[in-house]
Amino acid sequence: MVQTDSPTAISPAGNDDRVQLVIQHLRVLFRSLQAHSRRISTDCGVSAAQLWALWEMHLEPGLNVSDLSQRLSIHASTASNMLDKLESRGLMERRRADRDQRVVSLYLTAAGQALLDNAPAPAQGALNRALRAMPPMELARLETGLGLLLDTMEARDEQAALRPIADD
Repeated sequence: MVQTDSPTAISPAGNDDRVQLVIQHLRVLFRSLQAHSRRISTDCGVSAAQLWALWEMHLEPGLNVSDLSQRLSIHASTASNMLDKLESRGLMERRRADRDQRVVSLYLTAAGQALLDNAPAPAQGALNRALRAMPPMELARLETGLGLLLDTMEARDEQAALRPIADD
């Protein structure tokens, strides 16, 4: 069988080559995220996920926890725990609305803004932006392919979907 670029006309040997290429691409992706996370932690003193949260608060002052967790693609309780750490370091603050004390808005402090002024963009935010920039059909194909990959794996951590790539 002649190997072509069509996924439906691939010889078994060609499939082996593609498997190796996909594994290599995934390694590059994961290790790039890990290296960026280590660099952020060393340079900024916060994790990449925490930095991403600070960037989101910078982009939209007054964001609430639910909106932040959605932007970071993490569980609200994970976002809340992350915010506890950032608040204890004086990088952000929670403010309650005058009318409805149940509504909590998130704001950077001067120290949080100073950290951002010297910080790189977070890698996970870059991944999010890159995925959003993909053509819709290619993004759908990637989502389908990754879903099929996960469906065939014997061991998987379902809870990982709502945690940052580099845990805090």
